[in-house]
Amino acid sequence: MLTLTENASTVVKEIVSRNGAPEGSGLRINAQDTEATEFAVAVVPTPDPTDSVVEQDGARVYLGEAAAVALTDKTLDARVGDDGRVSFEIGLQA
Repeated sequence: MLTLTENASTVVKEIVSRNGAPEGSGLRINAQDTEATEFAVAVVPTPDPTDSVVEQDGARVYLGEAAAVALTDKTLDARVGDDGRVSFEIGLQA
């Protein structure tokens, strides 16, 4: 299952909070297929019924079926640039 770094957890919580999303909302990651290298990301109030749910340090990430398979052995990290832009990085779990 996907894991989140401390930075990623903080950034996910901040993104969800800044969007004024209701309690329980999270960041949904989806992919076209299980071999995906590109992912769609959106703030959503609830997961889809088939989503996998990752909760870590108060951050909620909902993974669409293809994304869950593609990211099963991965770690999500995040950085915020000087200009305020967020970048996510995906690496192998240690």
